[in-house]
Amino acid sequence: MPQATPALTIPRPGAPGSAAGAAVRGDAAAGGRGSRSEFAPLLRTIKEQGLLERRTGWYATGIVLNLLALTAVGAGLVLFGHSWWSLSLALPLAVLSARAAFFGHDAGHSQISADRGRNRLVQLLHANLLLGMSQEWWNDKHNRHHANPNHEDKDPDVAPDVLVFSRHQAVGRTGLRGWVARHQAWLFFPLTTLEGLALKVYGFQALFSKDGPRQTPRERRIEGGLLLAHVAGYAALLLSTMPVGRAVVFALVHQMLLGLHLGMAFAPNHKGMEVPDPGGEPWGHLRRQVLTSRNIRGATLTDWLLGGLNYQVEHHLFPSMPRPHLRLAQPAVRAHCRTLGIPYTETGVVDSYRQALGHLHDVGRPLRTA
Repeated sequence: MPQATPALTIPRPGAPGSAAGAAVRGDAAAGGRGSRSEFAPLLRTIKEQGLLERRTGWYATGIVLNLLALTAVGAGLVLFGHSWWSLSLALPLAVLSARAAFFGHDAGHSQISADRGRNRLVQLLHANLLLGMSQEWWNDKHNRHHANPNHEDKDPDVAPDVLVFSRHQAVGRTGLRGWVARHQAWLFFPLTTLEGLALKVYGFQALFSKDGPRQTPRERRIEGGLLLAHVAGYAALLLSTMPVGRAVVFALVHQMLLGLHLGMAFAPNHKGMEVPDPGGEPWGHLRRQVLTSRNIRGATLTDWLLGGLNYQVEHHLFPSMPRPHLRLAQPAVRAHCRTLGIPYTETGVVDSYRQALGHLHDVGRPLRTA
């Protein structure tokens, strides 16, 4: 049954050493509740089962099939771009674009290969070239999230922005920002339609910002060149296959569906789960990742549509674990948590959104009753 909940140091992707091993060392040094003794036995079990071994062949097959499918959609635009029926191709293109995002995400966690250069190449191809999203911006942001999920001072994913994730973040919001915070549960899915475009904008901003991720001039040139190649290639494909007006409509529909798909994959994972107390006793890696994460039950289709992120607990405990092994690791993780009396949260797809949106609705309550 789903567990009712109140509303590590991770190396740079591809860097030597595993995140799980770093977590054990960090917990041992920090001590406190949930230190090394809780996580080490589980890590040993997972290693003995071979679940941290790479599945390069599985990824290679998936990447090739996804690229072929993207090529087929491109061919469809060439054939049917003269007709408004070509807009129907925006849906499969959005789904396949999300698949590219999932492969880029996995490469960033060194799930695909033990070689740093290969992971970087795969991520540059999928993030920068296919999606127009900065690899380094995403890695910097996402690794900080993994290191301290749901920590209001350290996790960029719960920092107040368009949405707020705790009541004190909502205090003092007025005007349009206050109106959005009051109604953010209802606005959440409409706002996610902007996520595809936002990822591109944030990436370009970080690339040309002095406060962006630290990169060598050569890395910036490569990233910038691929981002510009994405924009040029995307515009050329649409403008060469359909009139300007239809191309604009197609791009908007595609990006909105992509944002919605990504939002539905990421939204249920942590929203409404426990929040670490900055002044309380520090949690060890096991508690820090399990108590703040929510799994989603489902079969093969759910795994495919959500890119394996429905196994959020296992992914956070073992970030470098290949996606097809997450399901296999779940029984051991669940049993270990049961032995220690640590709540392991898993729920259905619909209920996961109900919990996440319920949390966002509760956060805006003070503004609605003021």
